[in-house]
Amino acid sequence: MKFKGTSIISLRDFDRESIMHILDSTRKIDEDRTAYADRLAGKVLATLFYEASTRTRLSFESAMLRLGGKVMGFADPKGTSAQKGESLADSIRIVESYSDVIVLRHSIEGAARMAAEISKAPIINGGDGANQHPSQTFLDLYTILKAHKRLERLKVGFMGDLKYGRTVHSLAYALSMFKTRMFFISPPLLPMPADHLEELGEMGVEFSEHRNLDEVKRDLDILYVTRIQRERFGDDLDYERVKEGYFISEKSLEGCKPNMKILHPLPRVDELSTDVDSSKHALYFEQAASGIPVRMALLCLVMGAMK
Repeated sequence: MKFKGTSIISLRDFDRESIMHILDSTRKIDEDRTAYADRLAGKVLATLFYEASTRTRLSFESAMLRLGGKVMGFADPKGTSAQKGESLADSIRIVESYSDVIVLRHSIEGAARMAAEISKAPIINGGDGANQHPSQTFLDLYTILKAHKRLERLKVGFMGDLKYGRTVHSLAYALSMFKTRMFFISPPLLPMPADHLEELGEMGVEFSEHRNLDEVKRDLDILYVTRIQRERFGDDLDYERVKEGYFISEKSLEGCKPNMKILHPLPRVDELSTDVDSSKHALYFEQAASGIPVRMALLCLVMGAMK
């Protein structure tokens, strides 16, 4: 796959070989970041965030600055011409003339794909609705690879809101290329979408659905936790009943493999106790930190500063 000038929109655009190339590029940067300090000197990154973000936006900005480039953009569409009714397509046509690469987060599924079809500058999808979040998936994969020294044949549990969780959808698709055994743990209202399960089945992925962690925790190498989203419930009492069954504490991890690691795309709310932070299982802060070398690698690749 040729990366220079290529937009990063969906994991569906990548095969196993290109994924491993990105992870290997990340490793090279992670081992000696100073060697890449001026790779993108004179280049400009535009961050267009129509939805709230902390880690994705700041880590992309930090990555660009560490590469010697500059950053412009917005973290809130209020105060931009979007408030006046300017279309996303027109905004992209304008911003591409001001920058060399664009990171876009938008609430509408397919927004990043549409932007890439319009823009001459590469577009990196920072999340589009409940659809895809590819840079998050690459940092998830890199974190898993560092922890277990492999991606092949791991047993991975996905827990929480699996219906709307774009990080889950992207990661499950990526791991399907590595013969992963998957366990989907969710309340009845928030299961993995049927079309995703059907696709995984067609790809030969072995998976099962569960209602609680205790059913599978002894098998897992990775537990990927996402928050139960209160806004998806019409009744707060329903939410309170559901969330109690999807709360992870250090005690609830008794019986897990000693080297089982917990990932979480963050932010967490009340699904993951702080007493897990100091446990041998916690890996989510290291996961967030991996966003820097991963996004440095993606920027270098699409800008032609790495092959």
